[in-house]
This record gives sequence, C-alpha cells and structure tokens, in this order.
Amino acid sequence: MLEELVQKIEDIAKKLDISKLESQKVELENKTQATGFWDDSQTAQNISQQLSNITKTLEDIEKIRQELSSLQEIQLFLKHQEDSELQKELENNLKNIIKKIDTLEIKTYLSGKYDSRDAILSIHSGQGGTEAMDWASMLQRMYMRLCERQSWKYEVLDTIVGDEAGIKSVTLKIHGENIYGYLKHESGAHRLVRLSPFNANKLRQTSFAKVEVIPALDDLSDITINPVDIEFTAYRAGGHGGQNVNKVSTAVRIVHKPSGLVATCQTERSQEQNRANAMQILAGELWKIEEERRRNEERGIKGENTIAGWGMQIRSYVLHPYKMVKDLRSRWETSQTTEFLDGDMDECLNFNLKTL
Repeated sequence: MLEELVQKIEDIAKKLDISKLESQKVELENKTQATGFWDDSQTAQNISQQLSNITKTLEDIEKIRQELSSLQEIQLFLKHQEDSELQKELENNLKNIIKKIDTLEIKTYLSGKYDSRDAILSIHSGQGGTEAMDWASMLQRMYMRLCERQSWKYEVLDTIVGDEAGIKSVTLKIHGENIYGYLKHESGAHRLVRLSPFNANKLRQTSFAKVEVIPALDDLSDITINPVDIEFTAYRAGGHGGQNVNKVSTAVRIVHKPSGLVATCQTERSQEQNRANAMQILAGELWKIEEERRRNEERGIKGENTIAGWGMQIRSYVLHPYKMVKDLRSRWETSQTTEFLDGDMDECLNFNLKTL
C-alpha cells in the first residue's frame, strides 16, 4: 500500500510538472517585489492569488512526501517488532494521507487554459412558472452552500426576483483556487421532480432551470470587443440595499449588438465597478460561444453557432416518488438528495472531472 502511494504522489508531481510550477513561483514572486506592484490592485490581487495557489500545491506535495517517508519508517519498525497501538496509528495515518493524495490528484484534471480562474455562475428559471422560479432559488442556495463548505468567496452580481416566489435569474461571481475548472461541468439544464408546494392538490411537478458557468476573464484582451458594438445603459438598481440603491443610477446593462448578448450588474457599488463586472460577464459569454464554435469544428459539426439552451438536461433531481440525484452524462448518482441540495457536491464534481 505505502509503495503504491509513494509512486502515486510522484506520478501526480510529474503530471502537475512541479519544476514548471517552481519556475512560475519564482517569476510571480519577482513580480510582487517590483516597484508599483499594487498600482493596479486588480492585477496585483490576481498575481497574488496565483502565487498562493502554486505555493500551496508545492507545499502539499512536499508535505505528503515527508509524511509517506515517516510512515515507511514506522512500517519498517513494525516488521521487526509488534506494536498494536503503533499499527493502529499507521492505519489511521494511511487513511488521512489517501484523502490528501486524492484531493491533490483532482488538480491533475484541471489543466484547461482557464481552469484556474474564478467563475461567473448564472441560474435562469425555465419551464414551470412559479415552480421553476422556486427551483432556481433552490439551486442558488445549493451553490452558495457549496461555496461555504469549500471556503470559497462569492458575491451576487445581479438578481431578478420571481413574481410570486423564488428568482427568475441570479448571477454569482465565485472566487477561489481552480473555481472554473471545478464548476465548468455544471453548465446545462437541471430538472427537478417533486410534489408541488404551490398546488393545493400536491400534484407531482417537473421544473427546469438552466445553469451557465463561464470563466472570469480579468484580462479582457483575451476577447476582442469593439466599443462600437456595445450599447450601454445605466439605471437605478432594484431591491434592498445601501443608500445609493434606488437613488443613483449605478446598475448597468450592456448589450453586445452583433451577438445580441446582454449583461447586467446591479450590486451596491459604483457604476464603474458594475460596468467592469458586466463587461467581464460579456467577455466570458463571447468566449463561451467562440469555444463552442471551435469544438464543433474539431468534431466536424457544421451549422450555425447558438447560445446554450434547454435542449438537453445534464442532471435530474427527483424528490418524489423516490429520492435521487443523477448526472445524466457521467451516470453518477446518489439517494442523499437533502445533503446534495445542501451543497454536499464534492463527490459528484470530482467524479465528473475525471470522467467528462
């Protein structure tokens, strides 16, 4: 067992290319020490986050190596002398280190160009009226609870509340290590089957909501957006909030005329900040369209590129007549629906990373 784990951590180190990571660490450290590093706070924060992520990965690998070396010494001792307490300690430490290695192994599946970025996650209610709006709010809570469990930070960029219950749509920006990589497979239609809480007869109801996940492109040079193609509107934000909300036109709406894409943001900040967030959302959506076009060309698929729609559900959440959450692409499933909807999604997210 120990020998296999030693080999596994070395294989992981090879896949992560730690020599390259060490070089990147030195390069980023030099940038942080340069004069005027904090003049551009956004860029400085991004570089600091990259440095922190790389440093943690290198430290985790080295720590696991040291722990495995210590366990090998214990194992060698136990070959010559029996010690039940030490044997129990060895077994417990093995379980813990296996978890650490499994967590580190997930990073080897996060090699996409933007996998290390923050993510912008949007939820839109679909077919089902009030039911669907309530379902969209349940999904919002699920992803927020996931963030809390993972110690990821998030902020709500935009919300449109439902007429009677729930939400019509919400946009979250989620910050952390490899967030886009972890969440990119959540994009698609999510279906809920349950007894309706809005129907006096408690009939079974099917509702849909669409989740979209795009990388947070802090460097908008990755996507070319012609200022002439942008239609900008400022308006007063709705809902509850700080003293500027409903008094000053801080909320923004950006329309990309060639594609018809619309990005809005109405957080309790300045118009400039909201505009920057909306442009980031727009850049991510344009990148998504371009990425889909490129993939279609690689597969030899012809036809007009379209924005992701309701065509195919990726996951079903059944609460009646039985309980099951099933991912229809990877075939992963669980009967622990309450836990899953409370943000306990690690197993599914990791399984999808390995299989999709």
